[in-house]
Amino acid sequence: MESVVFLLLFLLQVSGSAHGRCFCQVTGELDDCTCDVETIDSFNNEQIFPRLLPLLESHYFRFYKVNLNKPCPFWTADSHCGLRDCAVKPCSPNEVPEGIRSAPHNKYSAEANKQPLTECEKEKHLGAVDVSLSEKTREALLDWRKHDDKAERFCVIDDEESPDSQYVDLLLNPERYTGYKGPEAWQIWNSIYEENCFKPFTVKRPLMPSSFQSSSGSEARTFYSWLEGQCVEKRAFYRLISGLHASINVHLSARYLLDDTWFQRKWGHNVSEFRQRFDSDLTAGEGPKRLRNLYFLYLIELRALAKVLPFFSQPSFQLYTGQPEQDQKYKELLLEILNLAKSFPLHFDETSLFAGDEKEAAQLKEDIRLAFLNISRIMDCVGCFKCRVWGKVQTQGLGTALKILFSERQIEALPQSTEQRPGFQLSRQEVVSLLNAFGRISTSVRELKTFRSLLAEER
Repeated sequence: MESVVFLLLFLLQVSGSAHGRCFCQVTGELDDCTCDVETIDSFNNEQIFPRLLPLLESHYFRFYKVNLNKPCPFWTADSHCGLRDCAVKPCSPNEVPEGIRSAPHNKYSAEANKQPLTECEKEKHLGAVDVSLSEKTREALLDWRKHDDKAERFCVIDDEESPDSQYVDLLLNPERYTGYKGPEAWQIWNSIYEENCFKPFTVKRPLMPSSFQSSSGSEARTFYSWLEGQCVEKRAFYRLISGLHASINVHLSARYLLDDTWFQRKWGHNVSEFRQRFDSDLTAGEGPKRLRNLYFLYLIELRALAKVLPFFSQPSFQLYTGQPEQDQKYKELLLEILNLAKSFPLHFDETSLFAGDEKEAAQLKEDIRLAFLNISRIMDCVGCFKCRVWGKVQTQGLGTALKILFSERQIEALPQSTEQRPGFQLSRQEVVSLLNAFGRISTSVRELKTFRSLLAEER
């Protein structure tokens, strides 16, 4: 009896602390899933995360091509963020490995081997490149460019041929707190939620606390009551968007500008910022739900990685940068990660989606595809360029994951012979965004372990 009383007192103490208000509801099984939070934590932090880091630092995955000059298609943007941490420094063409920047044009010249190293390459240890390609590989790379899969695409991908598109080194432009906030930033998320989540106008979504708006407990109760009554597909769509939002907020809290003086700039974990975004008391009870949705997003993207293994296992697929030994090494690491993903015991069961009437299911799938396509277009309205780059990476990565999950038959039917044209393709842009987006979610899950410890120390 005494032990029971002690446990109850302990739980009351924990739930009254910041640690409890953020994490006491983030445990056990996830809604619409058989998996639990603790299994994901262990699997990610011990197996996936340590392997992802070196892969995403490799030449193939660190260079992402993006057009930062596209205008906002939905409203007139007053101005771009003037904060210095919003700026992005693109690489010049010569600072990108020849194998990457030449692949779309099929220009593999012997002269490229003789080019001197640029400053960017020297700083990041990019060695001289070997740009020789076999005829088979060249044809496979050309196939990527010929393939038109707009009917199955869930996100807008920037035209790599546009003169406005530039390569960005993701390692030199890390995702972190930039100071971009206020009405303009809120307008982005408000548009994503209010216009694209199949929500009736009479039901208000709980608002994020800020200096100009406040949350309402009654709004939260009404919204979640409505959400629980929806089909699994609409719940899943909302939870993916909420999980993406939560993951980005974890990144910003984990890489916050803590000290900015003339002699140093220090980035680190801001516990107060984390609580502002996830503490149950400060978010009208919504914060822990956001964290649970982050785990849901993790499961969806992990499932996509498991499903796409046959595509990456094809001999014709290469992580081509022009450095054969390194390219082979990182392809093997990629396959190791994908096989780990496949071995995960509690995957999300995507067969539960669109399992009803065939005609209605097809229409619902198309509605969701178009809604997510619209969300990816909203990224061109983000005033902070660094936020825009990472917003594009993560929405395109999630869109690619959805494309994979809804292309199971095409993936299963991939031809064994290189003579046959495959029915399923991924462009380099999709491959890079898929792995980097999952890398961001994996990092978020790992950062939650740190925030748990920091909040526990405050008790």
